[in-house]
Amino acid sequence: MEESLMGSEVEGMSNIPDIICNAYGYEKHDAGEYSPLTLAYIGDTIYDLIVRTKVIMAGNAPVNKLHKRASAVVNATAQAVCMGNIYDKLTEEEQGIYRRGKNAKSYTTAKNASVKDYHIATGFEALIGWLYLKGDMERIYELVLPEIEEKKV
Repeated sequence: MEESLMGSEVEGMSNIPDIICNAYGYEKHDAGEYSPLTLAYIGDTIYDLIVRTKVIMAGNAPVNKLHKRASAVVNATAQAVCMGNIYDKLTEEEQGIYRRGKNAKSYTTAKNASVKDYHIATGFEALIGWLYLKGDMERIYELVLPEIEEKKV
C-alpha cells in the first residue's frame, strides 16, 4: 500500500473525528445513530479527500487534469465497481451498513450512472462515512487504497 497514505504520517489519524470534535467543542455521536444517507454524505467527502490526496501526491498538474484524474474514481460507476471488489472483505457489520446505505430511499440520482450503480455507490459511501465516524481510517485505507492504486490515479 502507499507509504504516504498508510505509513507513519497517518499514525494517530484514526482519531480525526475526535480531533475535529474536540477542537470545535462538538458533541460526538455514535456512528450508528446517523441515517444511511447522512453516512453517505460524509463518506462521499472522505473518499473524495483520499482520492484527491492520492492524485496530488502523484505530482503537480493543472487543476483540470487533477480533477479529471479524481473524477475517474470518484463517481457512482467506479464506486460500484470498487464495492464489488471489496464486498467479500467486509465484516458482517460492515456489510449491514453497506446494505442500509444501498437500500436507503434517496431522492436524487446520478447524472451519468445507472440507478443500480448509484444505489451501490450510496452504500459504499455510507460504509466509508460510518468507518470515518467510528474513527477507523486504517480500515478505510485497507479497503480503498488497493482499489485506487489499481486505477492508477
